[in-house]
Amino acid sequence: MSSDRLMRIHSAEFQAMAERVLRVTELTSRLNVLPFEDEAGKAELFEQILGKPLPPGVTIYPPFYTDHGLNLHLAERVFINQNCTFLDYAGIRLGERVMIGPKVTFITGGHPVDPEERRLYLTGAPIDVAENVWIGAGATILPGVSIGRDAVVAAGAVVAEDVPPASLVTGGKATVHRQW
Repeated sequence: MSSDRLMRIHSAEFQAMAERVLRVTELTSRLNVLPFEDEAGKAELFEQILGKPLPPGVTIYPPFYTDHGLNLHLAERVFINQNCTFLDYAGIRLGERVMIGPKVTFITGGHPVDPEERRLYLTGAPIDVAENVWIGAGATILPGVSIGRDAVVAAGAVVAEDVPPASLVTGGKATVHRQW
């Protein structure tokens, strides 16, 4: 997985990424209108989106959204509920047995705060989710965050800082309430 990134918007690297985003948008559009029971069709489209077959025991309920796909790394037995978004420009890793509630958003990209640089660069930092984590409905995970093993992110939390293992985080800006 990549480390913190800075990409010039008017570059060959950005152009290649933009082309991949258009391709993946087309693929996810097709995925999200398949009949739910079309397991073979979903598996084929996920393989094209992710660049490899889904690992054993992975369950993803459409609709599903990603902007790149190739930087989304799923371990075995991951569960992703409906209407989740994975903006994986800088890389997202989900460990074994991670459970993702509906409408969860992972964002690895952004722009500099400085107005002069904002239209010139794309920034990014990877997201790493350790094993056996549960992320509740509507949570948002921001660039550069690591979530420790066995942690729980409450529904609606905005996670802008690392989450320690075996902890519960809640709130508009997630804060640690307890560890076990």
